[in-house]
Amino acid sequence: METTLRGVGVSHGVAIGQVRHMGTAVLEPPAKQIPAEEAEREQGRARQAVEAVAADLIARGNLAGGEAQAVLEAQALMAQDPELIADVERRIAVGSTAERAVYDAFAAYRALLANAGEYLAGRVADLDDVRNRIVARLLGVPMPGVPDSDEPYVLIARDLAPADTALLDPALVLGFVTEEGGPTSHSAILARALGVPAVVALPGAGELAEGTVIAVDGSTGDIFVEPGDERRAQLERAAAERKAALSAATGPGATSDGHQVPLLANVGGPADVPAAVEAGAEGVGLFRTEFLFLDDSREAPAEEKQVEAYRKVLEAFPEGRVVVRVLDAGADKPLDFLTPADEPNPALGVRGLRTLLDHPEVLRTQLTALSKAAEGLPVHLEVMAPMVADRADAKAFADACREAGLSAKFGAMVEIPSAALRARSILREVEFLSLGTNDLAQYTFAADRQVGAVSRLQDPWQPALLDLVALAAEAAGAEGKSCGVCGEAASDPLLACVLTGLGVTSLSMGAASIPYVRATLAKYTLAQCRRAAAAARATDSADEARLAAQEVLSGE
Repeated sequence: METTLRGVGVSHGVAIGQVRHMGTAVLEPPAKQIPAEEAEREQGRARQAVEAVAADLIARGNLAGGEAQAVLEAQALMAQDPELIADVERRIAVGSTAERAVYDAFAAYRALLANAGEYLAGRVADLDDVRNRIVARLLGVPMPGVPDSDEPYVLIARDLAPADTALLDPALVLGFVTEEGGPTSHSAILARALGVPAVVALPGAGELAEGTVIAVDGSTGDIFVEPGDERRAQLERAAAERKAALSAATGPGATSDGHQVPLLANVGGPADVPAAVEAGAEGVGLFRTEFLFLDDSREAPAEEKQVEAYRKVLEAFPEGRVVVRVLDAGADKPLDFLTPADEPNPALGVRGLRTLLDHPEVLRTQLTALSKAAEGLPVHLEVMAPMVADRADAKAFADACREAGLSAKFGAMVEIPSAALRARSILREVEFLSLGTNDLAQYTFAADRQVGAVSRLQDPWQPALLDLVALAAEAAGAEGKSCGVCGEAASDPLLACVLTGLGVTSLSMGAASIPYVRATLAKYTLAQCRRAAAAARATDSADEARLAAQEVLSGE
């Protein structure tokens, strides 16, 4: 009998297929003592396993490219953490086996993260995955992960580790459903990049029996268990209508009455460019530059290496707009040579621009490399700083750009509520704003984007978040400057209409979402978008805001 479950839809499309569950986690190794003379050999086994797992994560990242590569390289650094390895070796020295020492050392570190505030608690899932991979290698058992199957299926998991999500085969994995995660978790971002329908934060997903047929609607978050023929036909019709709308909408982003809304792509490096070009991106709204720095966390990449990577992206968009975010180090992207190792809560510490202002030589090299990369190219280069809190931050960044001789527009990301509240002040120092809605929601609601239990507060439809977007957009309009959105909120077609109605001047998203947003924007006038935005802001919850906007745009 058909039943309906509701999670959070994070990647568009419909998938109908049999349930297959993620491989189970590694069992806890037995606690047995080893003779002292075996300690050195066991320590060697542990080191070899750690290096093998780190190398495997890096190799998976190289294959996946883009956003996935940065995430997996951060996981590899986690595996090689010197303090963790030292703890493992200490435990072996007093009699633990290599696998037990790894298990116990990671458990101790896990407890520290879980109690260190929600931002760091969000790294626990990644840490567990690294631990399981090292222990599995030491025990000689299969790695936990995506099941082997010759037939397409819908994947069910408590959460998906980046190493698994990055290399999912869309020909086999029709869609996936997780118990944990939120709209801006790594799983959600990578699902959108792959174009795989996905629903996250679904309580009890793990209780769905292996082989059960389910239908996943990644747009609405609905899961239909054992759907009947009528339900299947309805979902297939809806999917066909969406596909037809995608094919009909071409060209630059615009409302039905011709109001231009440039649709740009979020990219993590040169590997993401072909998909962006194919999707018809009008440029790049967020070029994350961390991938270069994560290759080696011990020192910054040489200027020549940076120039080469930046130029590959800039060359792909002649006459287009390319917005580069300078290095956003800290929090979940620690770098040994830059970020403090002893901060109690790195998300609220020295992160982003704060890090760069503490290390001006790193910022200067990056800005100089960007300047050289753009030489002779017909591209509209814009450079922005992450984690700008106030006018003093904005001025410090603009001054650094001028001192480096950078011929580009200078901008500030609005990720901290203070920046939205004082946007007009910040715009006296820079030429544009870009709203990073993922972090803006995180800091507004004190809700980590990786923690499923607080996913409702990470929902970009929250009226308080829409209020902050409106403040920033109104300030930019008053100053005659632009205000884009480069957070994942821009990838929601309905929300893209609301953001346009709030006064946002461009939208940047994963390449896979661009056709959906283009098709939806083309259905409505600017006036309709403004009415939908006003209706959404007049509500008191994310669900009410979404429903109010839908009612306005559907004419109900």
